[in-house]
Amino acid sequence: MIRYEIEGGNLPVVICYPEAGQTLCTEGGAMSWMSPNMRMDTNTGGGVKKMLGRMFSGESLFLNEYTAEGDGGMIAFAASFPGSIIPYHVTPGNGIIVQKRGFLAMEKSLELSVYLQKKLSKGFFGGEGFIMQRITGDGLVFLEIDGHCKEYDLAAGQSIIVDTGYLAAMSESCTMDIETVRGAKNIFLGSEGLFHTRVTGPGKVYIQSMPIINMAERLTPYIKVKTSDSGSGGINISFGD
Repeated sequence: MIRYEIEGGNLPVVICYPEAGQTLCTEGGAMSWMSPNMRMDTNTGGGVKKMLGRMFSGESLFLNEYTAEGDGGMIAFAASFPGSIIPYHVTPGNGIIVQKRGFLAMEKSLELSVYLQKKLSKGFFGGEGFIMQRITGDGLVFLEIDGHCKEYDLAAGQSIIVDTGYLAAMSESCTMDIETVRGAKNIFLGSEGLFHTRVTGPGKVYIQSMPIINMAERLTPYIKVKTSDSGSGGINISFGD
């Protein structure tokens, strides 16, 4: 197991200390800083099929591998949005399902693949997307969560209702179903949308407090876009009431 530490509070970074020969994999652009003895190798991460699968799940086409040479190395991966970095130890039969763009870095012994919702309605109305990510194998993965992360450990048959976009990850042993909000008044006046997601155990559930899409929607009314008056055709973006 690779030694690591997570720092930075709400602007987190995970600093890993791989021993000689240990390799970490990440999508392009996730590395923040590293020691000079970390060797980088860019590849498809398992062939064209898996490369295209990562593209559909919101990740980059290629994976970067960083291997420590000589003495132990050091490499850091920073979150791209204010939130949390969560370590998760994947074991055979204990994989994890993650939202799009939730994967930050992992040990080379793990496999990243596409997870398709079994029912179209789950993908179209559940808020987590029709395509998610499945991480399997045996090793450590670091997940990027939007905002604060709340973890629940559900017993077999125990459920939790999650609003659109707030489900960040869950154990692959959990199941997910979409439920319609009951009552016309609740639908039209409650401002909570038409659907909720029910996650049922056994397994862990990770819920995020600030989905990036929600934040973008709240900022939109305060962003003013206008064409430049200089005749160059440029666009100016400003913030204001």
